[in-house]
Amino acid sequence: MNLPMYLFLDALTGMVISIMVVANTLYGQATTMGVSLIVNHTIGLTILSAILLLGRNRSSIRGPGKKAPWYLYFNGLFGLAILNLNYYTVVATGASLAMASTVFGQSFCSLIFDLTGWMGMQKRKLNKAKALSLAVSGIGIIVMASGGEGTFALFFIVLGVLAGALTMTQMVLNSTFASYKGAIRASHQNFIGGLVAGLLFYFLVQPQATLEGLAKTPSLPFLLVASGGILAVFVVVSTSYVIIKIPAVYSALLLSSAQILMSLAIDTIFFDKFSLPLLIGAILMLLGMAGNLVSDRKPTL
Repeated sequence: MNLPMYLFLDALTGMVISIMVVANTLYGQATTMGVSLIVNHTIGLTILSAILLLGRNRSSIRGPGKKAPWYLYFNGLFGLAILNLNYYTVVATGASLAMASTVFGQSFCSLIFDLTGWMGMQKRKLNKAKALSLAVSGIGIIVMASGGEGTFALFFIVLGVLAGALTMTQMVLNSTFASYKGAIRASHQNFIGGLVAGLLFYFLVQPQATLEGLAKTPSLPFLLVASGGILAVFVVVSTSYVIIKIPAVYSALLLSSAQILMSLAIDTIFFDKFSLPLLIGAILMLLGMAGNLVSDRKPTL
């Protein structure tokens, strides 16, 4: 596979992430968010279990099998918070603003990791270009939030940023876990943790609604029910496969751009929420992300 194909697959993954978030949200609206999480994790876990079973003799799938720190086995718990935050943000603000705030949260959290060296990340200083790029991204979110119906959904933007920060944290932990167990086995464990957490939480907090939602699921379109879990597996496998094949600056920019642009398309086609401020804000977001990523390639002062 040549470089253009890797770049295409990376951009496709970003688009799939946006579709996955919206699919999970729609399924949650049709039943409950708890049912969406439980069913999607069950589907993802089933697919990954089949991959591990069929590929048990392949080292690339089986993984190194090293002993990992105990806390990495609980990385899947982040999924419970992330899915719920994404759900409320998409419902309240639309796909494009929700995805933009999430991408900003990922970028901001990665900056914290860089500045502090937390979780084993390489410690770096904040240069002027990086600070300016983050400011441009922030302005883009403000423009997007102040458009459309004229409401400034600050609370839900904060939830979206938090979802992005938790997503980045989970990605860092999962990457660390994968160095011990391999990408497929680490993801498999994360699905187990997320499913167990979802079952315990939702059957304790809203047992009746969860049972009713599960009972309603067979009457819903198969694509709506299954897409979230299937797409989640695609994202996990594709990122673990592609990220190491192309420069990180291209990968991160393609993922972010594809997520935001696909979200704009989803809002326009399916929810009739397109507006000029959304487009302008998205362009500012992308410019800020591009500047942020380019500054990462330059030596810090």
